[in-house]
Amino acid sequence: MDINAIFKAATNLQASDIHLRVGLVPIIRTVGRLVRLEDFPVMTEENALKILDQLISEEQKKCLLTQKELDFSCDFGTVARFRINVMWQRKTLSIACRVLPQIVPSIDELELPLICKELIMQPRGLILITGPTGVGKSTTMAAMIRHLNENRDCNIICIEDPIEYQHQNIKAIIAQRELGEDTNSFQSGLIRALRHDPDVIVVGEMRDLETISAAITAAETGHLVVSTLHTTDAVQTIDRMIDVFPPNQQPQIRLQLSQEIVAILSQTLLPRSNGKGMYAVFEIVMANPSIRNLIREGRTYEIPTYVKIHSDTNVQSLDEALANAVNAGKVTRQAAMRKATDSKRLANLLKSA
Repeated sequence: MDINAIFKAATNLQASDIHLRVGLVPIIRTVGRLVRLEDFPVMTEENALKILDQLISEEQKKCLLTQKELDFSCDFGTVARFRINVMWQRKTLSIACRVLPQIVPSIDELELPLICKELIMQPRGLILITGPTGVGKSTTMAAMIRHLNENRDCNIICIEDPIEYQHQNIKAIIAQRELGEDTNSFQSGLIRALRHDPDVIVVGEMRDLETISAAITAAETGHLVVSTLHTTDAVQTIDRMIDVFPPNQQPQIRLQLSQEIVAILSQTLLPRSNGKGMYAVFEIVMANPSIRNLIREGRTYEIPTYVKIHSDTNVQSLDEALANAVNAGKVTRQAAMRKATDSKRLANLLKSA
C-alpha cells in the first residue's frame, strides 16, 4: 500500500485528517465526518509497517519502539504537509495524519476575528489560543504569525512538537525549533530562546508547570509569548495554569498571570452551512482592568458573567459568537445549538437578532 496514494486521495477530498488502522480501510475526516476510502484495501500489519518505512527514519523507528508513540511531520510534494502521530494499540500500529496546507493561510482567508490582527501586533504579554484537540488552534496561531511576519520587522522563535506550518522570512526573521530534533523540551527551548534576542516567542503547547512558568517569565521580561492549551474557555484556561503550581506558589502566579495576560481566544469548529469546510468561532476575553482584577483575586468564576454583561468587539462569549455566525449565514442553527454553552441563551440571542 502506497502512502502517497492515500495522501493524494485525502487531499483531493479536502480531508482534515487521515486514520490508518490495522483491520480497516483508510478513513478520512472531512467536514467533521469520518469517511471510509473503500477503494483502498483493508490495512494489514504488513501494510502498516511498509507505510511506516516510507515515512520515518531508522532513528525514529527506534524511538517508536522504546517510547511506544511518535510525533513528526512530513511533506507531500508541493500539495500539503502532514503532522503525523503513530501509536500502538492492541499490539498493532495506528497512524493519524493531520493535513496542513503548504502555504500558511491568512487571517482573512480563514475568516478569523479581526481582533487577531491587533492582538498579534502587541509588543509584549501572553496570548493564549485554547480549545480541544482538532479545532484548529495551530492553524489560527500560524495565521496570526503570518500577519506579524508580513507587518513587523521582528525576531520570532517558535518551539513546536512537531513543526507544522513552515514560515518564510518576510519582514520578520523566524526560527522554528522542533522538539527532539532541535531542542529537548518546551521548557529548555523557551529558556534558551530568551538568549537569542527574540521579540516574539511561540510555544506550540503549554503542557506542564515548567513551561507555563517559563512562558510567564518570558512575558514579564518584555516579550510577546503566544501559545496554546487544551482548555475550552477562559476560566478553565486560567484555573489550569494556576492549579499546576503548588498551593504556596499559586497567589504569586495568579498575580503574575493577571499582569501579563493579553487575551484568551477559545476556539471551536463547526461545519459551514454551504458544506464547504469548517468555520471557527471564538470566545474572546481581552484582559482589561476588570478581568485582571478577577484573575488576581481568584474570582475567575465571575468571568462568564462579566463577558455576558460587557460584550463588545474585545469581549465575546461563545454563545454570542455562535449567534453571529448563524445570523451571518456561516453555520446552521442546528450546528450552533450543538456547540452552545447555554442553549436557552443562544436561542434567545437568535430570536432577538
